[in-house]
Amino acid sequence: MRVELKNLGKRYRDADRELTVINGLTFSFPERGTVAIIGRSGIGKSTLMHLLGGLDTPSSGQVLYGSQDLSALGSDARAAFRARHVGFIFQFHHLLPEFSALENVAMPLLMVGTPEADARSEASALLARMGMRARESHLPSQLSGGEQQRVAIARALINRPRVVLADEPTGNLDVKTAGEVQALLLEMNRELQNTIIMVTHSEELAHTMDVVVEMLPGGALMEHKHRSLSMES
Repeated sequence: MRVELKNLGKRYRDADRELTVINGLTFSFPERGTVAIIGRSGIGKSTLMHLLGGLDTPSSGQVLYGSQDLSALGSDARAAFRARHVGFIFQFHHLLPEFSALENVAMPLLMVGTPEADARSEASALLARMGMRARESHLPSQLSGGEQQRVAIARALINRPRVVLADEPTGNLDVKTAGEVQALLLEMNRELQNTIIMVTHSEELAHTMDVVVEMLPGGALMEHKHRSLSMES
């Protein structure tokens, strides 16, 4: 599914003045593969990710998933669209603390009407792929940071989304665990043949991606690198 931004703008009110974070941004992301978004802190990368995922609405312009203008949908319709087509992975996992790893991963399936037994079975199988079979009954508080992020990745992928949005997914992990999570994300991207759009400060992680895009002041995006996608070879 191709994701396109057309003349996208986002402004905020800050006391008695208006702050423009993104202004007239037009950009097209690849239908498959991996994209790293880099740029200095505070430049608007997280704002862009929230607009891409429909967690926030633009002040002007469009966020298009294929022919669907996400920004034109009401809040309920956006939530339904996200549940079926978009996966989110954040720096802080945002797992529900009162639910087990298995229950956290099964939740997106239950939200789109999958029978509970089927949802639990699919969640268990995916957690096993993540090396988490022995930990599926544990609460988030009983898991390490790397384990929690693996659960968060499984939750983001359980509906086989066409687009995965990842905001600093390894930023809170040690180097070894970050490398393991990075490898897992790229492996699942190749398997699902979807698009991962990832904000990262890690040069090492960015250089493993198919496309590297820098966010500039005013929200412009400048492409630095593009390589042939291995899944197309």
